[in-house]
Amino acid sequence: MKKKPDLQVNIGGLKLKNPVMTASGTFGYAGEFKELVDLNRLGAIIVKGLSLKPSMGNPPPRIVETPSGMLNAIGLENIGIDAFVKEKLGFLKELAAPVLVNIYGKSIEEYAELAMRIDGIEGVAGIEVNISCPNIKAGGISFGVDPVSAYNVTKAVREVTSKPVMVKLTPNVTDIAEIALSVEDAGADSLSLINTITGMLIDVNTRRPKLANITGGLSGPAIKPVALRMVWQVAKKVKIPVVGVGGIITAEDAIEFFIAGASAVQIGTANFINPCSTTDIIEGIEAFMMKNRIDELADIVGTIRV
Repeated sequence: MKKKPDLQVNIGGLKLKNPVMTASGTFGYAGEFKELVDLNRLGAIIVKGLSLKPSMGNPPPRIVETPSGMLNAIGLENIGIDAFVKEKLGFLKELAAPVLVNIYGKSIEEYAELAMRIDGIEGVAGIEVNISCPNIKAGGISFGVDPVSAYNVTKAVREVTSKPVMVKLTPNVTDIAEIALSVEDAGADSLSLINTITGMLIDVNTRRPKLANITGGLSGPAIKPVALRMVWQVAKKVKIPVVGVGGIITAEDAIEFFIAGASAVQIGTANFINPCSTTDIIEGIEAFMMKNRIDELADIVGTIRV
């Protein structure tokens, strides 16, 4: 019998048994999937984005299918940090997989307060910072599109927590490597990219947008080439680990991201198509490595030939 390959990775202080995580917003608070997938097999679970107070999100319709993907404008609906601790954390603490909390705010102060609260919570292994949110104190411009804003919000989080900090980058920028370097300088332990790409759809009969919010975030296989290109660009520039996100449906998709320079991946839209996508991908990565006699995942990362 062939020896099983080593899938362990260290993502900025987060020690994972394999490189497959769930993408925030696509896996709820994990309990929703407990009857469908073995949660203990996952590398890490990233829960739905949390804010200080509960949020109802955007009005419907707020999700629509597109060719090779979907467009969503959920609006970061969530139960808030207090209800998360009271209602969801107990279940999550019983799992073998590390749990990361994705956070968002409308001001730097909100991000910092959330991070400070989470720092004291046992059972949370790390924080993922969503910087694709509008900064209400800067005219609604996204924190993630400006290097200075991205630096400031990352620094504010870094200063109040000892937990590993992963920052999720928006693709809706001119130069994502510039943002990545700014976030790295501010003290991020790792980066995840990409978040969704802004898009829209129109009903030709009513001539109205198909989403009540007009625009939404495009995800799924349609964005994989963009995500792959951006991961490659960023991985060449930064010294901290990069986590690839965007259109990963199969193990081969994940391996493409590893070759481009990602040390781990997050599975998002695929969870809606096949709830067992995460574990299927773990098995597929392992099978690929055994077939190609690759002993450690690190032997694949960043091996692109250009």
